[in-house]
Amino acid sequence: MAAPKIQTFGNGTPYVPAGGWALMFTWLIDFVVFVLGFAVAFIVFVVADQSRPEAQQISAGGAVIIALVLLFAVPLVYGLWYRNGRALGAVCTGTRLVRTRDGGRIGAKGPWAMLVRTILLPLLIAAVVLGGGLGPGGELPRTSIDVERTRRLHAEGYPLTPRDASRT
Repeated sequence: MAAPKIQTFGNGTPYVPAGGWALMFTWLIDFVVFVLGFAVAFIVFVVADQSRPEAQQISAGGAVIIALVLLFAVPLVYGLWYRNGRALGAVCTGTRLVRTRDGGRIGAKGPWAMLVRTILLPLLIAAVVLGGGLGPGGELPRTSIDVERTRRLHAEGYPLTPRDASRT
């Protein structure tokens, strides 16, 4: 493997970061799943509301509130499957979201990570594009790795992550 593609976690364990196209398609797939989940949940809400008597139906303002709640609830629920860093987008692209400090799974922060990926990241991108700023600085707490290439890297003699070393 080419040396520039190898990076290390905070604990010194090497890994191969996911490529730019893989990251884009991972985000795109997860965003499409979010949009479809939001649409299905909202349609179920509308159909259920229409089956109620006219006097008991929710107003337009109530529907907006339900949509806002779903806007945040759907990514949080989808994020429950993201705790191991492999939501549908990551599975399709062969990547995994891991902690930058040690390469471990993101665990209970999976729902938050999915909320950031589907709602806050697009808002940040829009703010940067519209505002012309560079975005927030600092180091990211999570990064995406190329699972297969990192596995091959470790098979070639680089040390395993603490999680993988405990399996052997």
